[in-house]
Amino acid sequence: MTARIFCVANQKGGVGKTTTTVNLAAGLAKIGQRVLMVDLDPQGNATMGSGVDKRALKLTVYDVLLESASVAEARVKSEKCGYDVLGANRELAGAEVELVDEERREKRLKQALAQSAKDYDFVLIDCPPSLSLLTLNGLCAAHGVIVPMQCEYFALEGLSDLVNTIKQVHANLNKDLQIIGLLRVMFDPRITLQQQVSDQLKAHFAEKVFNTVIPRNVRLAEAPSYGLPGVIFDPSARGSQAFVDFAQEMVDRLKRM
Repeated sequence: MTARIFCVANQKGGVGKTTTTVNLAAGLAKIGQRVLMVDLDPQGNATMGSGVDKRALKLTVYDVLLESASVAEARVKSEKCGYDVLGANRELAGAEVELVDEERREKRLKQALAQSAKDYDFVLIDCPPSLSLLTLNGLCAAHGVIVPMQCEYFALEGLSDLVNTIKQVHANLNKDLQIIGLLRVMFDPRITLQQQVSDQLKAHFAEKVFNTVIPRNVRLAEAPSYGLPGVIFDPSARGSQAFVDFAQEMVDRLKRM
């Protein structure tokens, strides 16, 4: 069986995309899945948050997009986290400009991942918040999109933008692309508005909303400063346990699809 490839995307910044990507990767690895985490953000936060020093990388996703290295050559193993990382650093910002005149520029990642798909059960792609050529490469490579969402008013507006983007990519570039599910993150049930937005999401998107809810959790927020996902940094924290539950829900959901 070849890997299921998912983008973690939301055009709104600061919603926990990177936190979701690294913790889901660690959660899936913990329950025995073979995982590759691809960092498509030039800031390289998902790389650093997986215990990999972005400054020390000899090859990155940049080299893969420019076809000067394969995924197998550029990936590194995160020993602490139990999954492979196709890392990013500032070099990646230049890829946008360098790819503009290239053929199949939005399909580069898809073709590269196809060569390594049999090595993994899951490939998770951390996308930048903007709709750029990098994000487009992620969306063209993916079977589906996982959307982390805070339950607040502006999040709903950002969601409609993302749904439109996914529809356009589906129509023009990637017929496989669909929203796999919405993940409620940084959730605080004591805040009435969050509860109301959560109810609205369930009413509108029904079974597309994952059952698992990721609570607002200090340990999850602290973990990146130690260069680790919360799932590894403090496995007993409520947020970490929620991500392991989410990983199991993902596996179960895919069995039914």
